[in-house]
Amino acid sequence: MTQNMSFLRNIFLYKCLFALTFWNHVSLSVEDELFISVSNYFPEDGSNQNIKSLPLLYKKSKANLDWIVIHNTTESLSLSEITNSNVKNLVALLSNFRQGSRLQNLTLTNVSVDWNALMEIFQTVWQSSIEYFNISNVMQLSDIRSYDFDYSGTSMKALTLKKIQLTDLYFSQDDLYRIFADMNIADMTIADSEMIHMLCPSSKSPFRYLNFSKNDLTDFLFQNCDNLLQLETLILHKNKFESLRKVSFMTSRMRSLQYLDMSNNLLRHDGADVRCQWAESLSELDLSSNQLADAVFECLPVNVKKLSLQNNQISNVPRGMVELKSLEELNLASNRLADLPGCSGFASLQFLNIEKNLILTPSADFFQSCPRVRELQAGRNPFKCSCELQAFIGLERQSGGKLFGWPAAYVCEYPEGLRGTELKDFHLSQLACNTTLLLVTALLLTLVLVAVVAFLCIYLDVPWYVRMTWQWTQTKRRAWHDLPGDQGPVLQFHAFISYSERDSLWVKNELIPSLEKGEGCVQLCQHERNFIPGKSIVENIINCIEKSYKSIFVLSPNFVQSEWCHYELYFAHHKLFSENSNSLILILLEPIPPYLIPARYHKLKALMAKRTYLEWPKERSKRALFWANLRAAISINLPKADENCYEETD
Repeated sequence: MTQNMSFLRNIFLYKCLFALTFWNHVSLSVEDELFISVSNYFPEDGSNQNIKSLPLLYKKSKANLDWIVIHNTTESLSLSEITNSNVKNLVALLSNFRQGSRLQNLTLTNVSVDWNALMEIFQTVWQSSIEYFNISNVMQLSDIRSYDFDYSGTSMKALTLKKIQLTDLYFSQDDLYRIFADMNIADMTIADSEMIHMLCPSSKSPFRYLNFSKNDLTDFLFQNCDNLLQLETLILHKNKFESLRKVSFMTSRMRSLQYLDMSNNLLRHDGADVRCQWAESLSELDLSSNQLADAVFECLPVNVKKLSLQNNQISNVPRGMVELKSLEELNLASNRLADLPGCSGFASLQFLNIEKNLILTPSADFFQSCPRVRELQAGRNPFKCSCELQAFIGLERQSGGKLFGWPAAYVCEYPEGLRGTELKDFHLSQLACNTTLLLVTALLLTLVLVAVVAFLCIYLDVPWYVRMTWQWTQTKRRAWHDLPGDQGPVLQFHAFISYSERDSLWVKNELIPSLEKGEGCVQLCQHERNFIPGKSIVENIINCIEKSYKSIFVLSPNFVQSEWCHYELYFAHHKLFSENSNSLILILLEPIPPYLIPARYHKLKALMAKRTYLEWPKERSKRALFWANLRAAISINLPKADENCYEETD
């Protein structure tokens, strides 16, 4: 039941449209018809409220609109599809809105008329109660001629023209542009219309707002124009201006100009000697998306408070070039800057946008040089996460949240291994980033290392080992040089005996007789009888060890006190490793307490710990086994030794 009532109510409201809307009557013929959209212009509760906005659509049909009068409560009217065939009806309609009428806003779209018809529409609007006139998608079809326009007695405040297309390419510019230049209104917009010029008003103009965006205007606009003294806002976005200096001259006579938008043009400044002359009143300037470089800072209004240089070719903010003491907001995003600019020339700077530049490691002292800055936008730069960046990361804590977009907009770009890491998650140790501390630490470690190496060299007698290695090498070289061809040294002895002179009685009375006069023919090398006169002791030791199958060391507390025993042990040990042979035989004549072994005898300690040695038994019953084991260890057929045995036997 409720739905049926609502449906009937809507039908009733639709039929009552003419009663609510038209004051007199509509006379329709068979050629044109008036279509009215009403769905959104009546209250749903059916209350008797006044209609404030009404869109009308002219459409080709079999009817012809003579005239209508809109109800005096209507404030906004939208008309579409205006052509030469119905323009007289439109003029007749608008003629009814004289001064005092409630209609204030008029919108015309899709207008295709000749020049005189268009001017007649404008003239009618100028003499009506309309204050805001918007017209878009206009195509002018006929020749443009001079028109005597009457600007007097108007209620108009603002005119907006968008997408105006002229089919007449040959006309006097005065005939077209003079109409608009001399309009006595506060606001005018002519946008997206391929307009190539606009004249200076003939007299002092009331213009406060001019918007000529998306046209083809050039540097010749308003040059030497003295009649725009009340103009406060000038928008020239997306035109074809090229010279920043000429733009400054254009504004120099606009005494009230506060806002200028020159974005998306072709502006350059070559830093010529000619100084720029801006309007002293200019406080906000938009120069974004041009071709400006570092020299732009030579040509800026000194009293500007808000400046946008976004998306240009600026690589550096020169210091000392200009002082913008009033500048509070600076946008340098999407340029080529490699570091944060200082504030030496921007004493009042509060907001700085430097996003999307080429900043790898921004300066950490920015807030110290710019104490008044309340917000810094420095994200979306290719940050190099290194020690230099650590100080900048600390700015977030020091600045108290002045970094806009932190932390999402601050991400490592280099090195590749850290790409994508947020700066808040990047940390390096203080030692890694403090050069002084790192140098001091490295120096201390070097000194400690040198001290340790020196101590070990002294404790382990490294110089002695180096000297012995050198002598070993030289002796070996001479020995190989004396032999014919590639022949190596020939073994002449079963064993070389190394012992302390204090243990010589045991060697001469026990060891030598038991081996040489027992079973088999054993030839022992003893220094007293086999060292060659004229050669150095070291060279004799090396030769004897080289010509012996084994090396027997008689160990005792006396052995570790002998310097020459140390030499012999070292060379025998060297042969053990150089020839990968098992040539050492250790005989422990007397126990050696560990504390008696000098530090440089570390090889002896290692040998006694890893190798089996023969211990001289005190009991006579065990000595036969001792000699048998020793003979077995040195058992080998030596042709040279056998010849000597046979000679002695004979």
